[in-house]
Amino acid sequence: MRSLPDPIGADVRRELQRFGPAGNLGEIVAAWPAAVGPAIAANAWPGRVARDGTLHVATGSSAWAFELTQLSDDVLARLREHLGEACPPAVRFAVGPLPERGAEGEDVRDRTVPKPTAEQAEASERIAGAIEDQALREAVAKAVAASLAAAQAPPDDRSV
Repeated sequence: MRSLPDPIGADVRRELQRFGPAGNLGEIVAAWPAAVGPAIAANAWPGRVARDGTLHVATGSSAWAFELTQLSDDVLARLREHLGEACPPAVRFAVGPLPERGAEGEDVRDRTVPKPTAEQAEASERIAGAIEDQALREAVAKAVAASLAAAQAPPDDRSV
C-alpha cells in the first residue's frame, strides 16, 4: 500500500513568505519566454525575486551569465514591455539549475499532466485540507492531484 505524502501547508506558506512583496515571480516566469526569446529561455530561467525586487536568473553556464549580464538593460527593457510596472527594477545572472528538458529536447514546461482520478482529487483535498488560506489550499490541492496523477500514470502515458 502506498502512503500519502505528508501535509505541506506550513512549508508552502513559509516558502511563499520568503518572497515578501516582491513575490511576482509567477508573472515573470509566464512572461520570460516571450520577453527574451527561445534561445535565452532555454539557457536562462528566473529563479527568485530578492526582497529589494532584484530578479535572480539561473543560467546554464558562466558564459551565459556573463553575456546576459552585459545585456541586462536590454533584458529588463524586454521584460518591461511584457510586465509593465510588475517588471523588476534589476536583474542578476548566475549559474544555477534550469528547468529539465525532455529526452528529445522537449521542454517539460510545455508538457501536460494526466487528469487526476476522483480518488487522486479526493486524496489531494485531504492533504491540503489543513491549509487555512483558501486560494493557497486550492493551489496546493491542484498541485498534489497533478503529482499523484503523473506518478500513477503508466510509463507509456506519463506526460510529466
